[in-house]
Amino acid sequence: MSGLAVALGLVLFLGGFAWGAVVYRPYTVPTSSMAPTIGAGARVLAERIDADQIRRGDVVVFTDKTWVTNAPVVKRVVATGGDTVSSTGGKLTVNGKKIDEPYLADDGLGELQNFPSVTVPEGRLFLLGDERSGSLDSTAHLTDAASGTVARSAVSARVDAVVWPMSGMLERPTGFEQLGSLSPQGPLRTVVALILVGGVLVLAGGAYGPIEKRFAGRSRARTEPASAR
Repeated sequence: MSGLAVALGLVLFLGGFAWGAVVYRPYTVPTSSMAPTIGAGARVLAERIDADQIRRGDVVVFTDKTWVTNAPVVKRVVATGGDTVSSTGGKLTVNGKKIDEPYLADDGLGELQNFPSVTVPEGRLFLLGDERSGSLDSTAHLTDAASGTVARSAVSARVDAVVWPMSGMLERPTGFEQLGSLSPQGPLRTVVALILVGGVLVLAGGAYGPIEKRFAGRSRARTEPASAR
């Protein structure tokens, strides 16, 4: 019985790690442009995705040489191809609808500076940092040829969780639901569950044999008749 538990535990434990290694990539976010969602120096896990899986509200990892040379950037997608994005009284407006963003700080750093209305070309994305007052995002690149937008193909992954310091899964961007469906959460919780259950089974199975033998030995000692003198 203990051998079966250990074998099953190893399958789950190693399988969970293998699955996680295939699906996720770790990144370090060097600046506070995504605070308070992701602080400066935080370590995140991002799920590898294809361009057609990107949805409004996603926090994505992308590479664009007009933004930063040879380094990935982490920002939030607020508009996709065909959307018109603008700011109204410091708040984000997409297709004429104000977006509720509870993940922003309430100390003024989440205030969005006014900028001209932008219609996002098909196949491109408009991205903002959650620390709106200090983020070098699409609003800082409006004079570029692409009006601050980034190609969908530049995105390589979607951030699911902050793992150091441990903050857990990112908050769901429910304010964007009025514009369309949100991205489903990645399998990170399932991956972690497999690893934890596998580890418990390995430890429990490994301890079961010695404990069983010890109790069996005590039981035999109690039932053996005393030798005659």
